[in-house]
Amino acid sequence: MRMLAQEEEHDDSAEVTWEDQQRINSFSKLNTRLRSIEESIQELKQEKEALDDISMELELADEDQPVMYRIGEAFVHMPHPRAVKRLEKDLAALNAELEKRSASASECEKQMKELKVILYAKFGRAINLDE
Repeated sequence: MRMLAQEEEHDDSAEVTWEDQQRINSFSKLNTRLRSIEESIQELKQEKEALDDISMELELADEDQPVMYRIGEAFVHMPHPRAVKRLEKDLAALNAELEKRSASASECEKQMKELKVILYAKFGRAINLDE
């Protein structure tokens, strides 16, 4: 780690205009939104893993026996074929939601990259937009 020279330490040559402040605020909002989306994606991936495990268990289960299937916070007895169809439907919905969230995350990253270019061009080392 090196010490900043006195000239580098106080680089206040760029004035922050109202538009610049709006860009900084937008970047901050996008960054917060992106973190939230990434957390929800992780949760959805864990849920998808659980559904994949359940799918494997259902393949090994006896088709004549009713299955306890979770719907919301409750467990419901249902016939094996119906549980398999319900699981496929739930997996499809989960995959669609994962795609939607991933697209949302990509859009946030794209907008953040555009704002970074603009803000770093104006403020250089006087602003830190990295985590």
